[in-house]
Amino acid sequence: MELRGKQKRYLRARAHSYRPVFSVGKNGLTEAWLNQLAGALDNHELLKINIQQNSDATTAEAKEFIESNTDIQVVQTIGRVLVLFKVSSEADKREISDTVKKI
Repeated sequence: MELRGKQKRYLRARAHSYRPVFSVGKNGLTEAWLNQLAGALDNHELLKINIQQNSDATTAEAKEFIESNTDIQVVQTIGRVLVLFKVSSEADKREISDTVKKI
């Protein structure tokens, strides 16, 4: 699903109160980390991740790595925090994506 402006705005507002669930640390961006992230997004659809100070990866590198290797979309970047969205593969966990489709 390609997101439009109003849909991204809704997702940013919804994620405002969320705390980062995943972090990119000194180990950097790996396939194992990406698989864990995709699994978590299958359950939640909307997450925040944090890039730690000791990480060699930049925000732009993390965004590029995530978007090029998966169907996860980066909704917003603020400093070292990224807001990510992915439609869940399980129909009963698609509350957020069902709302986004109606916008």
